[in-house]
Amino acid sequence: MTAVLQLIDSFNQGGSERQALQLTRLLSASGRFRVHLASLSPEGSLRATIKDLDLGTIPSFPLTSFYDINAAQQLRRLVRYLRSSRIDILHTHDFYTNVFGMAAGALVRLPVRVASMRETEGTRTASQRNVQRFAYTLAHHVVANCNAVREKLIRNSINSEKVGVIYNGLDLKRLETANSPSETFSLLGLQREEKVARRFVTIVANMRLEVKDYPMFLRSARRVKNVVPESAFLLAGEGELKEKLHALAAELGIQDCVFFLGRCERIAELLRISDVCVLSSKAEGFSNSILEYMAAARPVVATDVGGAAEAIREGETGYLVPSGNDELMASRIIALLRDPERAQTMGAAGRRVVEEKFSCEAQLARTEDLYSRLLSRHGGHLYC
Repeated sequence: MTAVLQLIDSFNQGGSERQALQLTRLLSASGRFRVHLASLSPEGSLRATIKDLDLGTIPSFPLTSFYDINAAQQLRRLVRYLRSSRIDILHTHDFYTNVFGMAAGALVRLPVRVASMRETEGTRTASQRNVQRFAYTLAHHVVANCNAVREKLIRNSINSEKVGVIYNGLDLKRLETANSPSETFSLLGLQREEKVARRFVTIVANMRLEVKDYPMFLRSARRVKNVVPESAFLLAGEGELKEKLHALAAELGIQDCVFFLGRCERIAELLRISDVCVLSSKAEGFSNSILEYMAAARPVVATDVGGAAEAIREGETGYLVPSGNDELMASRIIALLRDPERAQTMGAAGRRVVEEKFSCEAQLARTEDLYSRLLSRHGGHLYC
């Protein structure tokens, strides 16, 4: 049976990690491949989500740099692992695994080497972009998670025939909950008085990267609060920018209606009590948060960056606004809060889009087809 290795950075909460682990589960269940999993770091809460899978030992290859003795040692370890495990297909999922994994795969001359790209702008230095561009030359194929990312790769001189799109898949069961709104408030740590006649506007994004542009969201929140006094704002995310955002909320005079929830393990419950869901990023690849909002049947207001326009149907499932335009973002949010029936209709339409276009089944089928085509094109199995 063809052996495929999924190489991830860590088991920390993140869109790339969650997508890679979801793909690992789907491939394991399909039975068409012998699935292996490895990481650069063994740490992270997502590890518990795959403990039921029969993956055997999950090795890790910890890096401190690409340019030290440890990196050479870890590269040799990965090369030995690829050979001893008789891997036919290597699939990497982010910057660090692309660079590290494609180098090892090329040394072993694996029949199929698949890299990934899930971002457009704002997260990599010029030197990192150059290193990753070289890694892509060692890959047989680069998977982009939306057309916007694919076009970016092509503009950066990656052969268009080498780049394909496989959209993120979403497990709709993750967005189901049997909890009542009252129970949800308790689970989220919100006090009883905080739920009385409130209209909740929610954002789910990390607080580690400036590119997520939480300040735009908070400026929009102040405008919304001035028009819809009962509005409140739920921020689900963690990171080193949190204290600055607390200070900005106080500076804007909205600290009493802004709730910092930290890392949220209760996404289904959070979205259930949300009236409008928002993303304010300056740049994105293809946002998992947008898909989760839509799968939870919530209307979306998001900046028109990355692949947002490939998910959101303007005026049908939500609204797109220019990056940085907090005034227009606020007006869209206000319109939805003032017209709950319209918001509900948009949310239901978004749910249907996810079911039709962004299902796990579609993600699995496209990935298996890609692997099969590449095996046929690049010489089949290395190990007979």
